[in-house]
Amino acid sequence: MAHHEPDRPVTGACEIVDFDDALLAACAPAVRADLLLEAGLLAGAFAPGGGKADLQRMAVLLSTGARDGEIGRAHARRLAAALKSLAKAT
Repeated sequence: MAHHEPDRPVTGACEIVDFDDALLAACAPAVRADLLLEAGLLAGAFAPGGGKADLQRMAVLLSTGARDGEIGRAHARRLAAALKSLAKAT
């Protein structure tokens, strides 16, 4: 890995990657579709208004560990990414 030399200007642009988008993109299409469907069902049940803030709040709760024993950490994290995707679409 190359290190930056202080007296040499940095060239090139940095790319900012949205982890949630990358996580969903890494899922197989059928898995992604299932996650978005599940996120939509959760949103309909717990955020009937479908507000962006409500969806993001649900995603934060899932991704920070606020879940019960029925859902594993990996699935909760992917589901949180799907909820954030729905929030972006609103």
